[in-house]
Amino acid sequence: MPRMTRARDQVGLAFMKWHGAGNDFVIFDSRGRDAVTTEALARGLGDRHRGVGFDQLAEIRDSNAADIDLDFWNSDGSRAGACGNATRCVARFMFDQTGRDALTIRTARGVLEARLIDGDVHVNMGHPQTMWDEVPLSKPMDTEHLPLDGDPMAVSMGNPHAVFFVDDVSAVDVEGRGREVEFDPLFPQRTNVEFAEVRSRDDIRMRVWERGTGITRACGSGACATAVAAATRGLTERKVRMEVDGGWLLLDWREDGVWMTGPTAHVFDATLTDAFLESL
Repeated sequence: MPRMTRARDQVGLAFMKWHGAGNDFVIFDSRGRDAVTTEALARGLGDRHRGVGFDQLAEIRDSNAADIDLDFWNSDGSRAGACGNATRCVARFMFDQTGRDALTIRTARGVLEARLIDGDVHVNMGHPQTMWDEVPLSKPMDTEHLPLDGDPMAVSMGNPHAVFFVDDVSAVDVEGRGREVEFDPLFPQRTNVEFAEVRSRDDIRMRVWERGTGITRACGSGACATAVAAATRGLTERKVRMEVDGGWLLLDWREDGVWMTGPTAHVFDATLTDAFLESL
């Protein structure tokens, strides 16, 4: 794959567009320069009518603790602590560029490990956090059974998640209920919201509302949180296949963390114009 221009050269600002199971991202490669993303840039670029549009923005940076650092932003301009599918897409970009089959990536979540195995990108998203102050919640409580209608479980995968188990996920008002739960006072940092239909011991159908973005076609950290919640409640094994609106993901909760794999796609490379940047 050709190397994406890293710097703002003569005009504009270069970026890549990727998606993983329909979860779409703008990616900046900022190695060798200062970070470029600001709240205004993320918000303007995330507008699907006046910008490019994305579920999350990822910025690759030089690292002194891993092979690369990776920062995440939501389309409303807020920061995201974790983004599993974007991490897989960036890992694929790095594997294609370097010819390597292993990579360490430092995020706000910590240092994550990525591997290329038989052509598939696997990322260890780390250990789930289930203590009330780790999620975090606004006060001490049993995170396995939150005091909300629908009896969700709270899990952090570097960002907060509330996982609801339902009989028919297609019947759920994901936007209405998701928005309501995202801003519930129980979650001081807001929360992602997953609705999961367990179809067998190793098969889950999941839909998601992401804080700062809305309904997305997939969410890697949300898939991890859902797999953890399902296994914790004894509904599934620790290794499951998960169908999401944009495709599928495989989750494997092991002793060293929650491993995730699934499809990645490089869509295009492009350059933002100076006129667009100056309008922000």
